[in-house]
Amino acid sequence: MADFPVPRLESCLVVANPRAGSVTRELIDDVAERCARHAEVRLAWTARPGDATAIAAQEAAVARSSGVRVVVAVGGDGTVLEVVEGLVGDGRAPDGVALLVVPGGTGNSDYRSHWGERPWQQSLEKALGDGTVTPRRLDLARVRESGELIVLGAGVGLTAEVLRSARGIELRGKDRLRAGLDHAATHYTPFPGRVTVDGIVVHKGETVLANVGGGRHRAWQFLVLPDSVLDDGLLDVCVMGAEVPATDVPELLRTGAHVGLDATVYTRGRRVVLERTDGQPLCFEHDGELIADCGSRLTVDVLPGALPVLCAPADPSDPR
Repeated sequence: MADFPVPRLESCLVVANPRAGSVTRELIDDVAERCARHAEVRLAWTARPGDATAIAAQEAAVARSSGVRVVVAVGGDGTVLEVVEGLVGDGRAPDGVALLVVPGGTGNSDYRSHWGERPWQQSLEKALGDGTVTPRRLDLARVRESGELIVLGAGVGLTAEVLRSARGIELRGKDRLRAGLDHAATHYTPFPGRVTVDGIVVHKGETVLANVGGGRHRAWQFLVLPDSVLDDGLLDVCVMGAEVPATDVPELLRTGAHVGLDATVYTRGRRVVLERTDGQPLCFEHDGELIADCGSRLTVDVLPGALPVLCAPADPSDPR
């Protein structure tokens, strides 16, 4: 658990995405007012995709070792991804900046991985106010073939198909994602796959899903990687073979009961290769975004300690 001391809080930059699922002017005003109790506050609204990345990159470029600039991302997991891309660039974020997430999206799994189920107001005060939380350098990952950065986690198979299924569902928020997984599971056909971790084949055959990360929860409610630690320098890997009916998967993932089944492989490593052995393209997502035309083989490499984050993650032994 890589913590580092911070001499002082220099400023807070609130990056707000007005298109995120639950962002309102009232929410942003509340966040800015609470931040202003502890530091100078600036507010930046995004107008289009990529804005949050550019804004965060400017903040990282002027960071100094004498203080910390906190970038408060207010939005969903997609907003967090953009902010992290700006902070990290092609390598590591500097020590002089730190990310703080306030949930304002649909799934908000990044927030849950950092703070559990605490109300955001308590988390913000704990991060900025009482001095008990200093930034921890959390691990990220990168797709070798495309260079895409992964913050929360990635998946192929059923947990990626849920994003396609959810498009036609007229529910909102977490209910939409839950209904999307139920719908995808009903119509899902396993694919011939192979998963290799640090050069060792851990699974080969019909595959329901393979997830790599990162955060313990996806879509807030699904405990996909229950043993994951955010700063251990390793990627958790969970693969479910076709011996588990796809229709059983939603309930298994809600409780974490899939771990320990004979059809489930759960391991850790630094490099993970995900493949379809029939040459067809993988159904692949990361950070809640479905990625098209990604090919039949992807390599995910861990980026140890790449991102300073103000957070207090739950212990993996706590099932919440």
